[in-house]
Amino acid sequence: MHYEPVEEFVPFVFPLRIERELCCQITLSCICIFRCPSLQVLSIKSCPNATDISISKIAVQCTNLRELDISYCYEVSHESLVLIGRNCPNLKVLKRNLMNWLDPSEHVGVVPNEYLNACPQDGDSEAAAIGNSMPYLEQLEIQFSKLSVRGLTLICEGCPNLKYLDLSGCMNLTSRDIAKASLGVKDLEIKKPNFYIPRSAFHTERYGHWSLYDERFQTDAFRI
Repeated sequence: MHYEPVEEFVPFVFPLRIERELCCQITLSCICIFRCPSLQVLSIKSCPNATDISISKIAVQCTNLRELDISYCYEVSHESLVLIGRNCPNLKVLKRNLMNWLDPSEHVGVVPNEYLNACPQDGDSEAAAIGNSMPYLEQLEIQFSKLSVRGLTLICEGCPNLKYLDLSGCMNLTSRDIAKASLGVKDLEIKKPNFYIPRSAFHTERYGHWSLYDERFQTDAFRI
C-alpha cells in the first residue's frame, strides 16, 4: 500500500488512529495530521516513527486534540508531553502506557532492543510534565511508569479534574503513597498497581506488528 503526502488542508474532526502494521509503513512527517487542526482524537501507540520531533509538529498543528494515545512510543520523552500540554488546552484523555518492565521476557526478541533503549523514560519527569501543563486532564493511563510518590503528587496537584487514573504496573508506588498523593482529588477512580499481573493480561499479541521489523526497519535511519 502506498501513501502520498497530503498537500492540501484537511479539516479532520473524526478520530485518526495510526498503529500496528500501518505505522510501520508510513512516517508521521508525511501524513495528513499535520494539516488537520480540527483533529480531536489521535492514536499512534506502538509507532516506531513517533519521536519528539514529530510530536512537536502535532502539538503545533493539532491544537484541538482532546484524546491522545502515545503508548509504547519509546522515542517520545517528557519534552513532548510539555509541548502537548501547552499547545492543546482541550486535552482530556492521555494514554502513555509503557511495556512491562517487570517481565521483559514478554517482549524480548519481539520488540527491537534499540527501540526500547532509544529514549529511556524518567517517570517523575513525565509526571511533572503532565502535572504542570495539563490541568484539564480527566483520564490518564500510565501503566508501568517508574514514577515515584513525588511524581504522582505532581500529577494529582496539577490535574484536579482527573476522574480516572490507571497505575497498573507502577511498582514504585504503595497503597499508602497513592492514598496520600490523591487526597485532594475528589471522585478519582484509581486502578492500582497489581503485583501479581498475569501474563495473559499483557499478551504479546499487542506487539505482533513487530514481526514486520526485520523486513521494514533494517535501515540506517532507524539504527540508533
